[in-house]
Amino acid sequence: MLSSKLKPLSGFLALLRLSAGHLVRSDSPAARAKPRAPEWSLELLKQLEWRRFEELCVAYFEALGFGTRLERSGADGGVDIHLCAAGAERASVLVQCKAWNAYRIGAKPVRELQRAMRAAKLEEGMLITSGRFTQEAVACAAAEHLQLVDGAALLARFAALAPERSAALLEFATQGDFLTPTCPSCSIKMTSRKSTREGRKFWGCRNYPRCKQTFPASN
Repeated sequence: MLSSKLKPLSGFLALLRLSAGHLVRSDSPAARAKPRAPEWSLELLKQLEWRRFEELCVAYFEALGFGTRLERSGADGGVDIHLCAAGAERASVLVQCKAWNAYRIGAKPVRELQRAMRAAKLEEGMLITSGRFTQEAVACAAAEHLQLVDGAALLARFAALAPERSAALLEFATQGDFLTPTCPSCSIKMTSRKSTREGRKFWGCRNYPRCKQTFPASN
């Protein structure tokens, strides 16, 4: 049986089992004292840092009963998710994830997924983003029979789950620091910095100058 190698997911199935048994009545003092709980929304998906978004996608497929095997897909730290149906010995679908940015996802990631599928000898592929796709990407995917899942479609998939499973995914997605990007090279949380010349804000690795990995800040 294939299994996920992401350590943060080790307690996910237990979380699914326990979530239904830890509901608090909305009229209880404990419920009134708690801040408003997060809810699934496009804005929340966009806020998830890239690694948490990937982990969320893995957790979703595991909640559906798929086995997952992860392979690093490049220097950007991303992963290819190989899905194996329950009872099957071999993966049948290759999934790639693209966290949200200011631009729509174009055809280039679709072609990259096609190449990865050929290398893995898989005929089915899925590209998931918390944002949106360009029309060029949609046309390119249709020609190759690839499935594109944008942020709205992903939320619809979560809503189709049993309520306790959707709630458990939400709790998993928002636990700890889910906003600060993770350095792809060092696998540690980055830190907010500002350019000395332009005053531009960006995310930089805490291991600088040994690691010069950066991400642009969203604001």
